[in-house]
Parts: sequence; structure tokens; C-alpha cells
Amino acid sequence: MSGNEETIEGSVRRRGDRVMVHLEREIGHGPETVWKMLTDSVCLAEWLAPGTLEARQGGRVQLDFGNSGMPIDCRITDCQPNRRLAYSWSSNDTPERPLIWELEPTSEGTRLSLSLLLPNDDLVPIACAGWDAHLEMLLAALEGISIHFPAARFREARRGSRSWSGSN
Repeated sequence: MSGNEETIEGSVRRRGDRVMVHLEREIGHGPETVWKMLTDSVCLAEWLAPGTLEARQGGRVQLDFGNSGMPIDCRITDCQPNRRLAYSWSSNDTPERPLIWELEPTSEGTRLSLSLLLPNDDLVPIACAGWDAHLEMLLAALEGISIHFPAARFREARRGSRSWSGSN
């Protein structure tokens, strides 16, 4: 990041007719604390959206973004407490958008990785910018700070990520 320009730190790769997005953050909190933020319904509302997540294999994920996005209603496909959580960022008959959270303990806390497998369409830049913004909200929530969705960061990151769709 230079000057006032916001960029998304991550990678985007084609995988057949889909796009694999990978975002990563170093977090100064242990995996147990980060896991709670990813799975506890009260915590999810602080940085992602109101809803519920049953943290177990086959558990249900229901998130409601109100007017700002599609509701999520899916099942957990992998749940290894404090290590790995996988489900689809989708609902009903919308295309599957598999999402995987991976937590790796480090000497400083946790390396949090988010991988998304998306349809290769014009929504890839929106997804990249949206998840980047929500990760910023997660980092703030971990510090006990409540921030609104960083719309300016989202718009700037979205402009910067437009070249990702189908280009890598």
C-alpha cells in the first residue's frame, strides 16, 4: 500500500472455469480466539453479519446481510476446531462458492488464511474487495473495536481488483 491507495493483499488464480482467491492475515491472537470470532454467532455479527453458525461437520450456516447482500444458508463441509472451517458462500440454488478458513499457530499468534472458489464472472472483484473489507472488520473486532463496513476501502480495493477477473 502506498500513499492513500488501498490494495488487496492476496492472490487470484484460475482453476478451470472458476477463480481461486486466497487472502491471508497475521493476527496477534491465538487460534482459539480467532476461531471464536469465526464461529460464535455474537462475534460474527461484530464483523461479518448477524446469523448463526453451528460449528460442527454438517452444521448449518445462516447469515443475513440485509439489503447489502445475499443471505447465506448452507452446511459446514469441514470443521476442525481452531484449525479449519469450510462451507459454501451460497444459498438455495445459487452457484456453490466454497470458502475455507485455515488457522495456523505462529509465535506471534495466528496466520489466518481465507480461500474462496468463485465462478469466473464479473463478481470476482466485488467478492475480493468485500472479503478484504470484512477481514479489516475482523481485525478491529479482535481488538475490541467496532467499525462499520469500510466502504471507502471497499470501493478503492474493488477498483484495484478489477483486473483480477479472468486475468490470472
